[in-house]
Amino acid sequence: MNDVLNKTTVLVLNRNWQAIHVKTPAQAFCMMATDVATGLDIQDNGDMRPVKWTDWLTLPVREGDNLVRTVHRAVRVPTIIVLANYAKVPKRRPKFSAKNVWARDGGTCQYTGRKLAAHEGNIDHVMPRSRGGKTAWENCVLAHKEINSRKADKLPEEAGLRLRRRPVAPRELPATMLIPNAHRVPDWEHFLKVSNKEIVEDLLQRLPENASLRSGNRVCDRRS
Repeated sequence: MNDVLNKTTVLVLNRNWQAIHVKTPAQAFCMMATDVATGLDIQDNGDMRPVKWTDWLTLPVREGDNLVRTVHRAVRVPTIIVLANYAKVPKRRPKFSAKNVWARDGGTCQYTGRKLAAHEGNIDHVMPRSRGGKTAWENCVLAHKEINSRKADKLPEEAGLRLRRRPVAPRELPATMLIPNAHRVPDWEHFLKVSNKEIVEDLLQRLPENASLRSGNRVCDRRS
């Protein structure tokens, strides 16, 4: 039971039904019991309705549902809850990680401009750690392994290298765009796709005429 209660398998929607966060079932039950949120009862045909805590306790547990057993009954675990009052979509900065440095730098060596295969690159500290350099967005770049080995504990200029651009932290993004469906919950997919589509459309509306918004290898043109 503890395993079910403590996995982040519950998607949180704001009151406009936009995905903004993830919670564990234990957290979701507390939010439902205090009327902070309602559970979303989703049927096989796609119909869905918000259900308050007292009514949620009476819902049948279907095949495929996660459940928690209490002294009196088995309780269905919600896959999605809807906040009663919160309407915003908060912004967050992507977490620092090697994977996200790769994404920020577009899979390109920041010293040579060469596009790298997964096995060809690693993360270089511009100011070496041996000289006080921090492991942070502003001091880490993607580099070809041979370049990184050659640079060793030197500064770029000491190794005859030049950064193509100064490393910076990625800008903050709507929280929806940073929600991974790590446990592959099917009920989440509709809300993650719809919310991200709305975000991209909103960003496009804010762009100047003839501008484009790049995402990976795709280009979204405001005129399209």
